[in-house]
Amino acid sequence: MTGNKTALVVRGGWDGHQPVEATELFIPFLKGNGYDVRVEESPKIYADSGYMAGVDLIMQCMTMSTIEPEEFEGLRAAVENGTGLAGWHGGIADSYRNTSDYLHLIGGQFACHPGKHLDERSGEQADNYVPYTVNVLPAAADHPITRGISDFDLVTEQYWVLADDYIDVLATTTQKVREWDPWHREVTSPAIWTRHWGQGRIFVCTPGHRVEILQDTNVRTIIERGLLWASR
Repeated sequence: MTGNKTALVVRGGWDGHQPVEATELFIPFLKGNGYDVRVEESPKIYADSGYMAGVDLIMQCMTMSTIEPEEFEGLRAAVENGTGLAGWHGGIADSYRNTSDYLHLIGGQFACHPGKHLDERSGEQADNYVPYTVNVLPAAADHPITRGISDFDLVTEQYWVLADDYIDVLATTTQKVREWDPWHREVTSPAIWTRHWGQGRIFVCTPGHRVEILQDTNVRTIIERGLLWASR
């Protein structure tokens, strides 16, 4: 389907988050909603101000990696001028650790994902998988992203997030205190949030470590709605 909206998919970084497979889950959804989709394997495209001016939505899945100053400035300018920016997990909340201005743009940054006890670890990604609940806030009951979705449980990485007060939190998750943990009280982090920046909108969903989590009905629905919400 050819539409008059443009979506830019920027993917790459750490392979453990399956950036290609993960974004391929949502590209058909975007095309079905009338977007012409362009895929780039690095943030270099952000520096092309002429192209970026016509982008309605950026779906980014770029864990860690780096971004050059002119690339970041292009991204920020696009968002300020109305381009939507959306993503999940480390693909948006753990991108470009070398650029503090990017962290400022997003409003929340992955800090850690406390995992299993050392005695239970085997050296696999599953060492960091724990059961937890995503708590949808009562104030988000009528939000277009979370409407009709109740609290739900996952077994995957649980992000401990450092965040500022300018995000609009739709759902949270609470880190428990286990007998081996060094913290002494439960810690609640934003799990799903939005942010208005200039004329643009930003959407972040921290669940989404791998494809099987993105295929969870609640997670997938929230991300699909978040993409459309963020778009110009």
